[in-house]
Amino acid sequence: MQLTPTERDRLLIFTAAELARARRARGLRLNIPEATALISDTVCEAARDGLRLTEAVARGRAALSPDDVLPGVPDLVTEIQVEAVFQDGTRLAVIADPFGGGGLGEAAPGAVLPGDAPDPEPRPVRTLAVRNTAEVPISVTSHFHFFEVNPRLAFDRAAAYGTHLAVPAGSSVRFDPGAVVEVGLVPIGGERVAIGFAGLVDSPLDSPRARREALRRAAEQGYLGVNGDDDGAENER
Repeated sequence: MQLTPTERDRLLIFTAAELARARRARGLRLNIPEATALISDTVCEAARDGLRLTEAVARGRAALSPDDVLPGVPDLVTEIQVEAVFQDGTRLAVIADPFGGGGLGEAAPGAVLPGDAPDPEPRPVRTLAVRNTAEVPISVTSHFHFFEVNPRLAFDRAAAYGTHLAVPAGSSVRFDPGAVVEVGLVPIGGERVAIGFAGLVDSPLDSPRARREALRRAAEQGYLGVNGDDDGAENER
């Protein structure tokens, strides 16, 4: 059975969540990976059941209490983010205070506590106009490799290679059906390796022939904006 990277990630979350549920049923308190997987899976299944984003987040927040996890876990895990497939498309679900206990009462030794200042918005190095040709809204999260976003988003794919949205970490941009949205993009940092996403790269972004091979795959799979066929999207500015 052939699975996409996203489908493999979803099965990994489900498997870890089932292990967490089995251990919880034996009376064990969960560690960070177990608790994170169980809450993430709860949100994804709520989306699959047809719940709206706010309802799915509420179900995830109610999945575990501080008594279900090891001491210190609520202080260290103050937010969980997971991409789930809702009826109107893929959305980023952000579960703040995931154990409902307030957290950060007595931080564990060595814990890194989050500050109050929000992440600054990165300064874009290029701007593209993007048109949603689908019949449903499409949301793209901050650090998704923009070259590999939904095939029905029409824009200059080559210009977006190796970049992500110039928005604060954890946020997203929504593209309504038929709408043209101007977005800013910044280069992916760090070691510049793109693994997963839509599977068009799965290698270091700057390795020889990686860009050419990614464009070839995108064209074969019908992505808009490849080979100059942007289906009406505006050019790069």
